[in-house]
Amino acid sequence: MMRKLLIANRGEIACRIMRTAKRLGVTSVAVYSEVDAHALHVELADEAYLLGAAPARDSYLSIGKIIDVARRSGSDAVHPGYGFLAENADFAEACAANGLIFVGPPPHAMRLLGSKSEAKAAMMRAGVPVAPGSSGGEDAELFEAARAIGLPVLVKASAGGGGRGMRIVRAPEELSSAIESARREAGAAFGDDALFIEKYFSGYKHVEIQIFADSLGGVVSFLERDCSMQRRHQKIIEETPAPGLTPSLRAQMSDAAIRAARAAGYAGAGTVEFLVGEDHFYFLEMNTRLQVEHPVTEMVSKQDLVEWQLRVACGAPLPLTQNDLRMSGCAIEARICAEDPARGFMPSVGEIVHFRGPREAPFLRIDSGVRAGDRVTPYYDSLLAKLIVYGESRGQALRRLQAGLEEVEIVGVATNLDLLRVISKSDGMAAGDYDTEYVGDNIAMLTCAAAPSTDSDRFLLAAASAVFLANARRAALEASRAVGDDWSPWAGTDAWRLYERADHEFRVTQAGRTLAAQIIRPQDGGFLLSFGDAVTAVEVRSVGGRVSLLVDGVKHEVSTVALDDGVVVILGGRNYVLNWVEAARSSQGEGPQNERVLAPMPATVTRVAVKSGDAVSKGETLLVLEAMKMEIALAAPHDGVVESVACAVGDMAIEGAELITVLRKDVA
Repeated sequence: MMRKLLIANRGEIACRIMRTAKRLGVTSVAVYSEVDAHALHVELADEAYLLGAAPARDSYLSIGKIIDVARRSGSDAVHPGYGFLAENADFAEACAANGLIFVGPPPHAMRLLGSKSEAKAAMMRAGVPVAPGSSGGEDAELFEAARAIGLPVLVKASAGGGGRGMRIVRAPEELSSAIESARREAGAAFGDDALFIEKYFSGYKHVEIQIFADSLGGVVSFLERDCSMQRRHQKIIEETPAPGLTPSLRAQMSDAAIRAARAAGYAGAGTVEFLVGEDHFYFLEMNTRLQVEHPVTEMVSKQDLVEWQLRVACGAPLPLTQNDLRMSGCAIEARICAEDPARGFMPSVGEIVHFRGPREAPFLRIDSGVRAGDRVTPYYDSLLAKLIVYGESRGQALRRLQAGLEEVEIVGVATNLDLLRVISKSDGMAAGDYDTEYVGDNIAMLTCAAAPSTDSDRFLLAAASAVFLANARRAALEASRAVGDDWSPWAGTDAWRLYERADHEFRVTQAGRTLAAQIIRPQDGGFLLSFGDAVTAVEVRSVGGRVSLLVDGVKHEVSTVALDDGVVVILGGRNYVLNWVEAARSSQGEGPQNERVLAPMPATVTRVAVKSGDAVSKGETLLVLEAMKMEIALAAPHDGVVESVACAVGDMAIEGAELITVLRKDVA
């Protein structure tokens, strides 16, 4: 076993690898960029070294800097995690050239399988079914391949993964922009903008086989994982075993995965991905690394796959043979990301002011790379955490997933938590009847906000009232202390008054609505709440950092997080933002500015499609930004003429910056 392991990554995967390293007595070394100086993976590591500036090319993608840290730290091994340099054969060779153990497959296998087009050719030679596609090339060759294969097709990054650099093309006029966009995104994410074309199959499932090989010729396969629940070709919920997969197809896919590994001369952890129809399958690609969703395989096999990686990298045989490997039950993983599904999965940045995970249990784990106080930046992937559950049956696992998701609380950035909760309770998930297009086809239903009710509003206002009173008491206490009398009755916020009652009236805005209420006769531990046509008795208790509300005999536990101009009430796992009306008014701008196109978050300008004086139509792309390793196209808000362009390719736009101004057609 190695002595000291440098983890050339960040976020939850770096933290995950460190847990196994510590258990095995291996010293862990972290690397970090300037914006990650106080990140969780830096705190958990035994040692940590600065790489450079925030952009990945200056830090986590810099082979020279990482090798230099490995030498300076005395590391004898490097684990690349996933993403960044995980599938970079040049990095693996640089490690070997400097006497470092690379925790991954040999460079020749990475080079073969890292190129999706070359991998497909190798699989065809090995007799593995392959979807129709091209071997890559320049734009003209891609156009010819799309014509020969027939639409719809997928434009895919040859060195890609995680849905980056991938575009569906359904009409001929879409192909040129899809190639251009995919090249930009692939180059930014992987440092390689090579593309190829593949036939797109609608209604298919995305199923993958986890394999492990050692340098002695041993190869085993684990139960398959169904990764069909995706958005924008990026997985969000994965489970094992795949629901509805026949034993015959499972055996064929397992055999094909093992043949693929042997054909590539593979060693280490790898994942063979397939597109699966009713009674057939096609090879998609082989990922030469540990997958984001590996915890579900660990759950059903009761094996630590990172430990397997470390032992195999040191030349040891596989810990178990195929006959010894036992798998049972069902495991499901949900990826929690900093993004807003209701806004086209727009990435979200900012400070995580509150983060609470589920209660610990033997059947539940949460892998995270963040905690409260951390900042989510635009430089890296949007993944915050993964919730993984196990059940003896799929039904039990699904119920545990639903319960676990209700307990996760995150405030400060937009997340996909509500989407995950709705999906986990959907008919498609319950039946296991979903494919890669399920989320896209049902996005309106999956992101539809629940209609407000008088009962839920009453609980929200009761929680807001408790915060209102706590703030008032705190202000009164500070005021009385300022005059040297902590016990002044004139500073109280309870019901005592010499001539009048201590009632409080307040209004809040929530989701575009204004709610008004009155707090009557506040006392320690409770008050009366007047809302609508009813007066409700409210009891307030503090329970382990949360607030327990008893509203007319009905109990709910809520969390509250103070904002500068209001409060976030977390009820049933959902965030409700309530702004005090006075504060909301003071923060309003001077009216709608719908002629201005503003940066929705800090991002890099990668394309400007218009210039001053151009006529544009509503919905036409004006410019493209890149943040969190994905592209964000900003469109014209209405028909009109471009009055000014205040940015250029390569600029780093701050959130809210005015990028382009479009005069309305009737004004222009």
